[in-house]
Amino acid sequence: MTEIKAVPQTSADPDVTSGVAQFLGPVVTDLTALSIDGKQAHWHVRGANFQAVHELLDVIVDHAREWADTAAERVVALGLPIDARTKTVGTKATTPTMTAGFQQSDDVIAEVIAAIDATLVTVRTAVDELGELDKVSEDVAIEIARGLEKDRWFLFAHLATK
Repeated sequence: MTEIKAVPQTSADPDVTSGVAQFLGPVVTDLTALSIDGKQAHWHVRGANFQAVHELLDVIVDHAREWADTAAERVVALGLPIDARTKTVGTKATTPTMTAGFQQSDDVIAEVIAAIDATLVTVRTAVDELGELDKVSEDVAIEIARGLEKDRWFLFAHLATK
């Protein structure tokens, strides 16, 4: 009978595992910030297209949470912890600060797009760096980038004139 230890075991090289954590950890941080700020925007959006933007922001928040969970679980599956506590997210996220209070939809959309763009910089760095390090983790980052780009497009369509 095979003995199973209580500690998660992985056959991954420790250098690979720490590299994955180094690049997916910031992705988790930025996605967590995006989900929190996106919910703030969702509650405070105003304007003629309120309902559509309000509902779209909920979808974006759900996506950010799901992708943060996927990236975090990849790191944890390899045997390392992830830190997405509010204090960590508040001090390490690269996303811009969301304006407090009620905002017109065009302003809210622009701020959320800026947060997505900042998150995409972090995600694209992960894609670039993980390509040589760990293909499975690179796939995680690619899928997140694809989804963020689609969510950005849906938001931007509310501002586009052509």
